[in-house]
Amino acid sequence: MNNLANSQAAKLIWENWTKNSRLEILPEYCRPMTRQDGYRCQSKLPEASGRKVLGWKIAATSNMGQAHINVNGPLAGRILSGQIFQDGGEVSLVGNWMRVAEPEIAFCLNSTLVSRDLEYSEDEVMQAVGSLHPSIELPNSRFKIFTTAGEAQLLADNACAHQFILGTRSPDHWKNLDLSKHSVSAKVISENGDELEREGSGANVLGDPRKALTWLVNELSSQGISLNAGEFITTGTCMAPLEITPGDFVTTDFGMLGKVSFRFTK
Repeated sequence: MNNLANSQAAKLIWENWTKNSRLEILPEYCRPMTRQDGYRCQSKLPEASGRKVLGWKIAATSNMGQAHINVNGPLAGRILSGQIFQDGGEVSLVGNWMRVAEPEIAFCLNSTLVSRDLEYSEDEVMQAVGSLHPSIELPNSRFKIFTTAGEAQLLADNACAHQFILGTRSPDHWKNLDLSKHSVSAKVISENGDELEREGSGANVLGDPRKALTWLVNELSSQGISLNAGEFITTGTCMAPLEITPGDFVTTDFGMLGKVSFRFTK
């Protein structure tokens, strides 16, 4: 695919994003067919949207998640300005077709990780991390049937990135925790008082959130993409996604790492 086709795909994705509409499939003239083409289309989204990249997400970090969207491994996506909300607020579900909330562990970088040929070790990556934050991701897709869109188109679709709630910085003693064994709980409370409770852990995120972060750094580095100081990376859901509807209040408890809560409106 050439730059024009990549830009055309990004423009169509963003148009559907802003109109709260969905695609059947990208037109043949700008449809990515490979993983690399998908990333190239995605790289045009900041230009198409006029927004900045503030962070990154990882989709499908569990076997269950990969099976759900029919991919063979995780996918990386950009989180753009205007899509991030503060803990304790409200967000509308208009145009959100997936309607799930995903409790996730996010890391914020305090130094840049430049793209290079040699893979980064986990130790190198963690040395670049300045803070950890509990968070909630609200994924979405611009495809009507995202489960059959395929890896390349889902990457063009920003790996189903949509909205994100970044929690308060966790105390620094997280550095001494085994995040693979760290428990996370969540509760969805509906307007009529019904409750859904779910448990999870860092083990659901490629075995360990640190491993997921390292995967993302090397995945982007292989595509010639650097991660910049100040950007954050949310590493994937710690549990099966929480089904949500307008009026629901979601609260997540990451233990000593902190809590994040949010209410969803129409």
